[in-house]
Amino acid sequence: MKQELQQLSSRIEEIFQYLHTHPEVSWQEYETTDYIFNLLQQEGFHPIRFEHCPGLYVDIGQGEPFVGLRADMDALWQEVNGIWKANHSCGHDGHMTMAIGALLLLKELPAFPGTIRVFFQPAEEKAGGALKVLEEGIIDPLSYLFGVHVRPIQEIDDGHYSPALFHGATCTLEGKVIGEEAHAARPHLGQNAIEIGAAIVQSLSLIHHDPMVPASYKMTKFHAGGEASNVIPGKAEFSIDVRAQENEVMGSILKQLKYQIDRIAEVYNVTILLEETGGIVAANVHPQAQGILAQAIAQAVGPEYLTPAIHTPGGEDFHYYGVKRPRLKTAMLGLGCGVTPGLHHPYMTFNHERLFTGIEILTKALLLALQQAQLEGAEEYVRISSGETVNNRRAI
Repeated sequence: MKQELQQLSSRIEEIFQYLHTHPEVSWQEYETTDYIFNLLQQEGFHPIRFEHCPGLYVDIGQGEPFVGLRADMDALWQEVNGIWKANHSCGHDGHMTMAIGALLLLKELPAFPGTIRVFFQPAEEKAGGALKVLEEGIIDPLSYLFGVHVRPIQEIDDGHYSPALFHGATCTLEGKVIGEEAHAARPHLGQNAIEIGAAIVQSLSLIHHDPMVPASYKMTKFHAGGEASNVIPGKAEFSIDVRAQENEVMGSILKQLKYQIDRIAEVYNVTILLEETGGIVAANVHPQAQGILAQAIAQAVGPEYLTPAIHTPGGEDFHYYGVKRPRLKTAMLGLGCGVTPGLHHPYMTFNHERLFTGIEILTKALLLALQQAQLEGAEEYVRISSGETVNNRRAI
């Protein structure tokens, strides 16, 4: 595999340079889609565009089982050297390159039983791309799905690799206080939205969660009042950012937070509107998928460069696939490539040589997953044939 990858090196470098210099923001990845579509067609593949959003998928191989690889496509909108523009500061250009590289490498290897589906997803940065791809229905046949993300130097050393990224859950709440304004000399005739905001902040201390699970909840925006200092504001807008390392803890926090805000609205006799405007689920890493990535890392670079799973407070919409499709076994490769100064920094850079290692690891993982899925399928057939229970119902 290393020899075939070496022969593809100049082509892969060319692909990365194009993707790096042609970034597009979320939901606008149409030229990126065209580029990948045309490239894969020229390589003899038969890519298929998504019907309702930018992005595409392509299959290599034939028949069952199906396993998959996902790459995100979008860039961030940032000020770089005094100019606002799309900028690949989260490594998605590298993720696409590794996915394309895996396809090109698989094409050079001997035929394998089963099908590998590689897809290119829009709008990860907006946390909606994965949900849109789920609507396309292309995930449903898969038994395993892998992703990859470049990692900052603060998390993992350059040249080391993790078989699982445990991102946390995030949620943004947007709120409005709707009360009555009053003259500052007659505060009893209104409801002071600033006092209500302070009460909301204080109520956060009444929320409790499992102390063994990292979590945070804090007000991140509060707007009330105008130019006049002798008017008590009756209206305000605010935001609350909630984060938790586990989905169950996130659910508990949100339930308690909404309860506290409802009580504050009752005490102050105002209306408080609250809406969830964004969020991502926490990782639902499957141990078998994690084990396959660990095995692939050990085979590609040696066990000494295999690191434990990474728990990170950031969010990733890749994890919607495993949460929304519980039977799908998912895991995300953490690529130690010296990302500096950090992810989302406008001048982020990383060691591009690690892209080739990433391609090898992902390719090995996909082939190992096919083997594992075949074994699982055979075992399931034996269980059904012998009349064992399946999902608490007797096989018939």
